[in-house]
Amino acid sequence: MHTEAASRQAGLDSADTTKTSSGIVDAYAPVADQLLRVRARLLELADGQSPFLAELLVHVLDTTGKGIRPAITLLSSWFHPNDGTRAETMAVAVELLHLASLVHDDTVDNALIRRGKATVGSIWGRNAAVLVGDFIFATSAVFVCDTGNVRVIRRFSETIRELSSGELDEMAGAYNYRGTREDYFKRIYGKTASLFRTSSESGAVLSGVSDDQVSALNDYGYNLGMAFQIADDILDFQGSAEEAGKPVGNDLSQGVLTLPAIIAIERNPEDNPVIALCRRPGDPEVLAAAVELCQDSSVMDEASAVADRYTWLALESLAQLERNTARDSLEELVTVLVGRRS
Repeated sequence: MHTEAASRQAGLDSADTTKTSSGIVDAYAPVADQLLRVRARLLELADGQSPFLAELLVHVLDTTGKGIRPAITLLSSWFHPNDGTRAETMAVAVELLHLASLVHDDTVDNALIRRGKATVGSIWGRNAAVLVGDFIFATSAVFVCDTGNVRVIRRFSETIRELSSGELDEMAGAYNYRGTREDYFKRIYGKTASLFRTSSESGAVLSGVSDDQVSALNDYGYNLGMAFQIADDILDFQGSAEEAGKPVGNDLSQGVLTLPAIIAIERNPEDNPVIALCRRPGDPEVLAAAVELCQDSSVMDEASAVADRYTWLALESLAQLERNTARDSLEELVTVLVGRRS
């Protein structure tokens, strides 16, 4: 059975995982001790490796990321008595899969910076980045196998396939102004929501809850992941470069048409700077006009309404579960991660 931690806040601080909003720290409170153990197991992966591989792993694993996915895995395991060990193992696997996908994404995108640090590819080259990403992917699978649950192993395998499919769909759909909302939703499910879903579903399965509870937490992860990605895509236009961690309109500049761009095209499928940009990539004046159109308040409001709908569905999924500290935290995460911007 899970136990309450006596020094949750201090524990998270010592693990250097609190470089986030206070809301996220509060939401993590019930599983703070478990997150400490998950982080320790991540850092231990470099032990015993060759000096070069160890250096690469330390660079990737010593991250200041928010740890959202392992936290969801752990919180989702709190709806049935269990000792938490298998959920912690799965939380390690989930975070490794996420980190491996980031390494590969950065390599494909030729990115130089990730979370304020130089990427593996920018320091050691693309070949090293691909190979260490593969190593982390494979290691994540080992941890999943250690849970001994075939259902979870299968879902994890499906997630790797979905992540790859989502990224390939994004690549293939670059500058395609004929893409639909359905195309977009399918893409963001693959690249983002699939791992959120796996995080919540696997924690539930490993805890031994009923199928109805697994279904509720599955729906929670799916809807939170969808809302999270849509909110991030809105931030790409609505926030500052400092908030988003990249230039405003960065996705559009690379031909990635997210929900605001799709809405802008739906409203005016003829004389539209977003379409013009797709036809003439790299034109700075056209890009500026396209970004301005996507920033229109009515476009932002409609995109936010879609994110709000997924947010509501995530909360509705939790309403099917008993009230406890984990449910409170999962609800708080929805608010913190997908709070509508003003």
